[in-house]
Parts: sequence; structure tokens; C-alpha cells
Amino acid sequence: MPVHVRHLFISPGHNYFGHHGRPAGTHATVSVERVRCRAGRGIEGDRFFDYKEDYRGQITFFDFSVWNGLCAALGVSGVTPGAVRRNVVVEGIDLPALIGARFSLGGVTFEGTAESTPCYWMDQAVGPGAEAWLKGRGGLRARILTDGDLAVGPAAFAVEGGQLTLDAVLPAQAAR
Repeated sequence: MPVHVRHLFISPGHNYFGHHGRPAGTHATVSVERVRCRAGRGIEGDRFFDYKEDYRGQITFFDFSVWNGLCAALGVSGVTPGAVRRNVVVEGIDLPALIGARFSLGGVTFEGTAESTPCYWMDQAVGPGAEAWLKGRGGLRARILTDGDLAVGPAAFAVEGGQLTLDAVLPAQAAR
């Protein structure tokens, strides 16, 4: 299975970030076919664009197979992957293996910085039990190192500098 960008999402405002103890916001998560990544700044049009210098969550990634597993485990239907409020939903990459690595996807270079940890809002956005189920599977936060566009569809993928082999980040069926 090749690496595939399944969905791209942006949101103009924060629904959960900074809302502890208050109701969630109402900013839509917008599904788009293409995003413009800006080095050191984030995704144009997204809530974290120019959020703060050297922010380690300029872009977030989520595994499509994790989404499918979450929905199956919780019996969730009628909810899109946009509910988890990650920017890029990919298929065919072991995202946790990219923490601390530089990699390129679709011609844009990123640096994986940390897990995009789930929070209690996931139980509201997706369904009861989502936060617990997603622990250790919440996705990847990253810095954007080069400008470029990322689009939905098959995407070239490479890990830079020999930090990891492709076998370490591509599931066995994708490496064939």
C-alpha cells in the first residue's frame, strides 16, 4: 500500500485549545484538497498559523487506520476524521516512529516533534471513550521546515539523514 494523504483539514479558530472549564468553540473543521505549508509558520488559513515562533505543532498528522480502529472500537459512525482536529490524515506511515525525525511528504519537509496527545475533548468530539482509546495513538505534531503544497492523494514519502529506515516507518504491506 503506498503512502496516501486521505484528508486535509484546517480550522480558522480553536474549539478546545484554551477552553478548559468553558464550552467548546464552534469553529468548523474544513476539509480541503490542498494546503499551503509555510516553513516555521504553519498552514495558511489554520488556527495555528503564526501561533508562536518555533511552535512544535505547526502541523499535525493522524493515521487513517487508527481512525478506522477508533470508530470500530467505539461503534462510531457519521463522524469524519476531522473530529480529531488533526491537519493531515495519512495512510501507510507509522507516525510515532517519526518523532525526532526529519521527513518529507508530498515534497514538503517536516520534523516530527511529539505525539499529538488526545485530550478529554475527544470524548465530546468523537464519542465516550475516545480519549482513553487514543492514548499513544493520537497522531504526530511537527514543525514545517520547507514551504510547499500538500494535496490529498498518493504522496512521495522519505525519511531524511538516515535517522530511520523506511522499513521502520512504513508498515510491512506499504514497504513492498
